[in-house]
Amino acid sequence: MALRSIRSVAVFCGSNHGASETYADAARVLGRILAEAGMTVIYGGTTNGLMAVVADAALAAGGKVHGVTTETLHLRGQSHPGLTMCEIAPSLQLRKARMIELADAFIALPGGIGTVEELMQVWSMNQLSEIDKPVGLLNSAGFFGAFLQFIDHMVDTKFLPAAHRHSICVEAEAASLVDQLRSYTHTDVPKWL
Repeated sequence: MALRSIRSVAVFCGSNHGASETYADAARVLGRILAEAGMTVIYGGTTNGLMAVVADAALAAGGKVHGVTTETLHLRGQSHPGLTMCEIAPSLQLRKARMIELADAFIALPGGIGTVEELMQVWSMNQLSEIDKPVGLLNSAGFFGAFLQFIDHMVDTKFLPAAHRHSICVEAEAASLVDQLRSYTHTDVPKWL
């Protein structure tokens, strides 16, 4: 099986740090690993929370970081000043569309409703074959455990085919997750039961 060529990874994560330093530690490791692998980090472009932790770690490791922020956040002074490249999108929808366009793969870290919404959008786009780009969860400190139980409930109640439950990569360690993304194969099972 040939490995995928992944040149850029969009990282979806919290604009807060969360209740445990474990989340920031995992974000730092991910930023470093992506930089060392020569993968450009695509992210929301701000100086807040885990988003900034990933970006700063990638930059410190000599990597490239491409921020895509919104006009509103930029006007609030939240754009990261040290990025390799920064774009300002007029709206949140256009920001997400641009991140999806730029990325070869996606990784979600712990975060809030925006993170989950971004994750679900790219996962469902893969499900509908609108894109063929791997999606992964960095399950730091078991953060996504309850979420994955809910996804399993979707399978149990016949709203989601089991093959689609396993069409995302889930790992607690960044290096293992990146390896899984490289060996990802698209799920061809129809979404309808």
